[in-house]
Amino acid sequence: MAIPSGASMHITIRLQFAKQLVSFGDIATAIGQAGGDIVGIDVISSSKTHTVRDITVSVLDSKHSDLVVDTLRKTHGVKVINVSDRTFLMHIGGKIEVTSKIPIKTRDDLSRVYTPGVARVCTAIAEDPNKAYSLTIKRNTVAVVSDGTAVLGLGDIGPHAAMPVMEGKAMLFKQLAGVDAFPICLDTKDTEEIIQIVKAIAPAFGGINLEDISAPRCFEIEERLKQELDIPVFHDDQHGTAVVLLAGLLNALKIVDKKIEDIKVVLTGIGAAGIACTKILLAAGVKNIIGVDRHGAIHRGVEYDNPYWNEYAQLTNPENISGTLSDVIKGADVFIGVSAPGILKVEDVQSMAKDPIVFAMANPVPEIDPELAEPYVRVMATGRSDYPNQINNVLCFPGIFRGALDCRAIEINEEMKLAAAQAIASVVTDEELSETYIIPSVFNSKVAERVREAVIKAAYQTGVARKDDIMFKPE
Repeated sequence: MAIPSGASMHITIRLQFAKQLVSFGDIATAIGQAGGDIVGIDVISSSKTHTVRDITVSVLDSKHSDLVVDTLRKTHGVKVINVSDRTFLMHIGGKIEVTSKIPIKTRDDLSRVYTPGVARVCTAIAEDPNKAYSLTIKRNTVAVVSDGTAVLGLGDIGPHAAMPVMEGKAMLFKQLAGVDAFPICLDTKDTEEIIQIVKAIAPAFGGINLEDISAPRCFEIEERLKQELDIPVFHDDQHGTAVVLLAGLLNALKIVDKKIEDIKVVLTGIGAAGIACTKILLAAGVKNIIGVDRHGAIHRGVEYDNPYWNEYAQLTNPENISGTLSDVIKGADVFIGVSAPGILKVEDVQSMAKDPIVFAMANPVPEIDPELAEPYVRVMATGRSDYPNQINNVLCFPGIFRGALDCRAIEINEEMKLAAAQAIASVVTDEELSETYIIPSVFNSKVAERVREAVIKAAYQTGVARKDDIMFKPE
């Protein structure tokens, strides 16, 4: 079993072996026969009769890890003491912490940060609640809220299991945009209860990032919170995906020399992300977009059980075409997938217009294998990091919240999202632009700042910014 180049896990196996019964060469052979690739060896202890070593092995996945470990356990003279995974080790004790900005070293320090001195600060905020932005963490803090019902590709795994993802999100907020974020995982699926809880905790936060909440509840939760709170509320699964998608598409259209108002777009997966992607494309100028779900094209004349599909039908499919994906994709300039693995066939791509653009964003397995599509596609993008042109929300949410917080916006509106998309696209220069580079890397340091500036400008232009001392404020 040869291990392919796409191996995605490293495990460290601590084992003890009897020198008179087995050699390290025997152990290495056993690991190799199980398909593992040794990438590191550390001697922990050694005596005349036994040796304890940590062996780091590259494996494909958890099942492959179990195979390697079981092989070693069956090797005569070998005792497996412990098996650790570097990913799990990074999560031990959680990935974030709260630290103080000011050390408390004296009684005087204590009296200023806490009682009795803090009472004066509390009184000042009570008299003018807006001072919470200058005298508390509110101005730089975002709540990352989830109920754990739509986590990554794992589905409804619950609030406890959602925590590692939300912690990771908080890390990205801090590293990429200097925003303090905290995971709030709620043990309820009740729409009204979630809305009330978020409203109740909102005084401590300058913004709310909704995450991994299943459709259609996510729509009502976001809309209600946007109406009832005076701070930005942003469901990243919807709008982060949409913003980065549009950024990539703007650059892809430059390559194929097509205008956004002239293209035909077919989009699969009419859920939270699909609806948001459709709306931002319409706002950006797309006139002909057809949404397809497992039952076929969404069109007028059908009364759908899902009320959001009925609304969707009124906004899209101007020629009111019906049929399967294979039927409606003929002559399309762009395919966008936020749906399921393998639903787009090579024959479908071959039936598209000249220089087709395919964004197959299902994760971890795209709607079509990029290697199968490659001979027939001019520009290809996925949600994966091991192929060019990754459509990743990380390019959006840190900068968009940084900008919204800095101008103290009351919301993140469509104009701010469009500005963010254009800002992300602008990071790729005309000289850099190519079929395999339409979207910047998530580690490109220019992205968050450029998004921040564009979002602030759009916020002032649309009248949703409240802060006075920002250079983008109109004359």
